[in-house]
Amino acid sequence: MTGARGKSVRSDDLDATDRVLVEELITDGRATLAHLAERAGLSVSAVQSRVRRLESSGVILGYTARVDREAIGQPLSAFVAITPLDPTAPDDAPARLRPLPEVQACHSVAGEDSYVLLVRVASPRDLERLLQQIRTTANVQTRSTIILQTFYDS
Repeated sequence: MTGARGKSVRSDDLDATDRVLVEELITDGRATLAHLAERAGLSVSAVQSRVRRLESSGVILGYTARVDREAIGQPLSAFVAITPLDPTAPDDAPARLRPLPEVQACHSVAGEDSYVLLVRVASPRDLERLLQQIRTTANVQTRSTIILQTFYDS
């Protein structure tokens, strides 16, 4: 695999200690260096060096907050499958859609569709507007699936 900074990172380049650190940070991105040191059986300075190396090599891509989407006015989530209207046109839909803040993720997929987007909006009317914007911005057809409930997202 290639890390975020273009450096080649292979899973077998990670030793057991690196894996412990990564798993701890997946569970809690705000884990302290002291906590990580305790879990890994290393000094705080050794953990700090390892975490910096994992960040610079692209294994750790960043840290994010998990938020209640309803609390921030985005209670409606949907998967939107997209397919180009003109298969001979350049395949630049991900780049064209990246600036849209409602598009949270874009996945290249195998099957009938080219990409599946995860979108988050305030209302069905906002979803309708966003779908129109996606269609015109990327010259694609869309097929939507509204998410009713998420049981886990880790």
